[in-house]
Amino acid sequence: MDSQCKEGPVLHIVVVGFHHKKGCQVEFSYPPIIPGAGHDSNTLPEEWKYLPFLALPDGAHNHQEDTVYFHLPPLDGQQKCVYGVSCYRQMEAKVLKVREADITRETVQKSVCVLSRLPLFGLIQAKLQLITHAYFEEKDFSQISILKELYDHMNRSLSCTALEGSQIYLGLSARDLILHFKHKVLILFKLILLEKKILFYVTPVKRLVETLMTVLSLFPGIIEHGLADSSHYQPRRSISEDFSSAEIKSADEESLSMSTTDITNISKELEGRYDVSDQPDQSKPCNTTLDTHYLQPHAGSLLDSECEWETLEPHVMDEMEGKVDITHLNTFDTDSGLPITVQPQSATGQGMLSSGLVSGLQEDQYGLPLAVFTKGYLCMPYMALQQHHLLSDISVRGFVAGATNILFRQQRHLSDAIVDVDEARIQIHDPELRKMLYLSTADLRFADYLVKHVTENKEDVFLDGTGWEGGDEWIRAQFGLYVHSLLSSALQQDHERLLADYGTAFTSAWKITHNYRVWISNKHPAMANITPGHPFQGQYSVADVKIRLSHSMQNSERGKKFGNAVMSTSRSVVQTGKAVGQSVGGALTVAKSAMSSWFSMLAQPTAAEKHASASP
Repeated sequence: MDSQCKEGPVLHIVVVGFHHKKGCQVEFSYPPIIPGAGHDSNTLPEEWKYLPFLALPDGAHNHQEDTVYFHLPPLDGQQKCVYGVSCYRQMEAKVLKVREADITRETVQKSVCVLSRLPLFGLIQAKLQLITHAYFEEKDFSQISILKELYDHMNRSLSCTALEGSQIYLGLSARDLILHFKHKVLILFKLILLEKKILFYVTPVKRLVETLMTVLSLFPGIIEHGLADSSHYQPRRSISEDFSSAEIKSADEESLSMSTTDITNISKELEGRYDVSDQPDQSKPCNTTLDTHYLQPHAGSLLDSECEWETLEPHVMDEMEGKVDITHLNTFDTDSGLPITVQPQSATGQGMLSSGLVSGLQEDQYGLPLAVFTKGYLCMPYMALQQHHLLSDISVRGFVAGATNILFRQQRHLSDAIVDVDEARIQIHDPELRKMLYLSTADLRFADYLVKHVTENKEDVFLDGTGWEGGDEWIRAQFGLYVHSLLSSALQQDHERLLADYGTAFTSAWKITHNYRVWISNKHPAMANITPGHPFQGQYSVADVKIRLSHSMQNSERGKKFGNAVMSTSRSVVQTGKAVGQSVGGALTVAKSAMSSWFSMLAQPTAAEKHASASP
């Protein structure tokens, strides 16, 4: 890292344009990407053959401007990922002062791109966006002096010290992430810990890459030091294995939006015929039966429905051994806003970093960041259509990737989870993986704690900027505590009891991941200072019933339908009571009695939770 700082963080300033005959291509690079070539050479090393398609994203013609974050594999002789930030703009060709002969279309599309050694995405984007606007305002793209000045300025102003402060998270709003995804943020967090194949999907690209990188920013040290090995993939050697030149040429501003027929044809060409048996039957509606079976996520509902899996506890009804008097349960007061253990530790001030013996990453005294994005587990904030083959590459064991082309979303058999950012929905088809990701009671307390503080402190943070509770750094500190506590629990002799609060199925799967095995293979003496156990551990309470009911009602189709049905039933009972001369109070008592019975059944702890609370 020291040598990189001495050399300067910025490798190249690149301009990518769309040519009406050649498609996306590099038009300018400073310094030249190929040593000895001219600034206007469009020749690229084999490792960076996808650069034009990453810098000028698919569907860019639908937006006047956009921003892309992307990763490139290291070139020969280098070991670290190259981080790209691209600012795209388009303008009418008729306003150009100097119109080159090859500009034959009504609009001109170009991206100005920075290739950096450091993952300073937000900082670079803030500077690059201003320069891109100025470059376009010249209305003469041969004026490249401003781009050379940008290269010199960035290498003077940016340094490795920016990795240690909050500037690295510029533009990555953890608050907005919590407000949009709510408790599902913890599900995304666990998915990445399990090193699954995760695809984020939304347009435009700026929203896509910022959402994906914000999720990663919740992991201590991941963005700063954990992505160095995240882009080690091999591009296809033969151009014939890629899309044909005719297909690339057709991907211009008039035809980037592919029809269903085009997608089907490309899908068949790339991956073979799609096995429709792998897809869940979307025609099957969610079960809306309002009886006790609604509370029981039996095997059939796991296989046939995706609408409530992330909110209901598995086998709640199966574990019930009789009625529980909820008035005598040990209470966990979430309204007080106090976690059950210590307050989270700040992610800063962790001391000297050292190179991990196994991971090769720069690690702190706790062994963080975890070696998630190593050994074939890729991070691609934006994935171009030309990189589609990586989803099924045998050398790629997993990925966290972002895409805007519908082809990626339709090829669901190539991903373990598809995250629809627009709808804040996580689609998972494997019932076993769903079981691993069920949020335990302690997890729901943690998620509710986050959502409540982010929501309640909204005005303070936005108006005076002095609030810390509920702010971005506070949220990341909470997840830092979550990870530290999880790792500390895994080191204890009674780790099975301690880890039960994180979910038995989840921790069993996590213990066989690459990142866990790398971490546990080394000693981390600083972990002795971390209190083991889930930060929100504790016996089941009435408050937990409220939390689980709230999540079920708000975040699942069944819950919403059930809530509407309860309201309709209550109104009917009241109206019927009036018709037969009964009091409204009596009718409400009947409704309350029915709801109380439902609360009692829902309040039953799982086997893991009963075991955890019964153990000393």
